[in-house]
Amino acid sequence: MSHPKQERTLLLIKPDGVKRGLVGDILTRIEKRGLKIVGLEMFWASTDQIDGHYPTDDDWKRKIGEKTADSYKKYGFDMQEELGTTDHVEVGNMVRKWLIDYMASGPIVKVVIEGINAIAMVRKISGMTLPSMAELGTIRGDYSVDDPTAANKDQRAVRNLVHASATLEEASHELKYWFSAEDVFEYKRAEDDVM
Repeated sequence: MSHPKQERTLLLIKPDGVKRGLVGDILTRIEKRGLKIVGLEMFWASTDQIDGHYPTDDDWKRKIGEKTADSYKKYGFDMQEELGTTDHVEVGNMVRKWLIDYMASGPIVKVVIEGINAIAMVRKISGMTLPSMAELGTIRGDYSVDDPTAANKDQRAVRNLVHASATLEEASHELKYWFSAEDVFEYKRAEDDVM
C-alpha cells in the first residue's frame, strides 16, 4: 500500500449469505460506503481450502474454546455434558471443524475491497461477529439472528453471513491465500476525485 486509499481487505460472503440471496445487497453496502471492489469471484471451496484459511495454532483454538465456554456458562448449559470436554483447545478444535464444514457447505463469494480504512470500514459494515449482538444497520444485525448458544446446541458454526479480515496482517495473508495478483484489478471509479 503506497497510499491510505489503497488499503485492501478480504470479504467472504459465506454460504448462508449466498443461499439467502444477499450477495447483491452486501456488495451494494460496500460500494455505497465509497469502497471499491477490485476482485470478485464465486466459488465452492473444498474442506482443504477452508482448512488453510483458519489458523491452526493452539492460542487461536483456546480463544475460540474460551468464547464457547463463556456462552455455555452464560446460559447455564453444561459444556462437559454436551461436548464431552471442558478443555478449551479441544473445544476450539471442534468449533474449527464446524467452521470448516459450514464454509464448505455451499458457494462462497470472495471479494477484494480497496479504500481508506478498508479493513475497519468493512468490519464496521459487517457488524459484530455474533449476529445476535450486531447492531441494526449492519449486515449481520439486519440479516441474521443466529447465536452461539443455538449453534453450540446444534454443534455447528454460527451462521453470520460474512467474514471480514480483522487486521492488516490478517488481510495480507488472506488476500494472498484467496487471490492471485492477476485476479485483482486497478481502475478508477467515477467518484474517486470527489471521495
